[in-house]
Amino acid sequence: MTSRWTTADIPDQTGRTVVVTGATSGLGLATARALAEAGARVVLAVRDPGRGARAAAGLPGEVEVRRLDLADLSSVRAFAADWSGPLDVLVNNAGIMMVPAGRTADGFELQLGTNHLGHFALTNLLLPQVTDRVVTLSSTAHRMGTIDLADLNWERRRYSPERAYGQSKLANLLFTLELQRRLTAAGSPVRAMAAHPGWSATNLQGHTGNRVKDAVMAVGNRVVAQSGDQGALPTLFVATADLPGGSYAGPDGPMEVRGYPTLAGRTAAASDLGTAARLWTASAELTGVDFPAALPTR
Repeated sequence: MTSRWTTADIPDQTGRTVVVTGATSGLGLATARALAEAGARVVLAVRDPGRGARAAAGLPGEVEVRRLDLADLSSVRAFAADWSGPLDVLVNNAGIMMVPAGRTADGFELQLGTNHLGHFALTNLLLPQVTDRVVTLSSTAHRMGTIDLADLNWERRRYSPERAYGQSKLANLLFTLELQRRLTAAGSPVRAMAAHPGWSATNLQGHTGNRVKDAVMAVGNRVVAQSGDQGALPTLFVATADLPGGSYAGPDGPMEVRGYPTLAGRTAAASDLGTAARLWTASAELTGVDFPAALPTR
């Protein structure tokens, strides 16, 4: 591994199967492209199969498109039910950022439902087929998040797009923490990993419904942000490098905004085992999906 890890350091992925959620553009597409170029069979799990097909047409190797709407648990269940055969790596990449108040098909707050609960259900439904690792994207915005277990879906609090996004990204890290604990306890060789892209210029930003906020993000994308290809490197790092379970990676530059992938820091709240366990219980109750009763062991 070089001192500055790049896609050139990705080991040969021939014979491996990877699912990348939200892979029609941005970080997901960059992740899918790099893994396909390394020889993996890549499945683009996307909400719009038409856009997915157009994205897949520009990728090398064996690429497949399957429909998945993380804001609808019936879609998540259908995707998992249709899956057969081993899955080496699941990349929970899809997400929305600081959007106006909204609800998923199942009535969850839109950011928590899409960014956390949809991936929570998908992971646990696919976990018996996963052979290597689960990678979940978080954000430095987890630092402004708090987990309100009494009001996860913002039914009593005054809605804040920023705080709701922070809660969902903190939930991603706590999910990874508890997933790794459960995998270890079950004797499974599967690893739970997390990554964040720093500030990357993608279409994730600019959907706040507030012209001023969107304008500020647009300026940041031009002046501060790194490219989507660079922002995907932390995901690719934890998806392919030989790292211990529970690893969390991000850019190595100042304030983790940009740079090359390295192990990243997280808040004390993101390392709280008790909150992670309670969030898992709440997520299982909300989604009706829980950790599998049995998994392959070492």
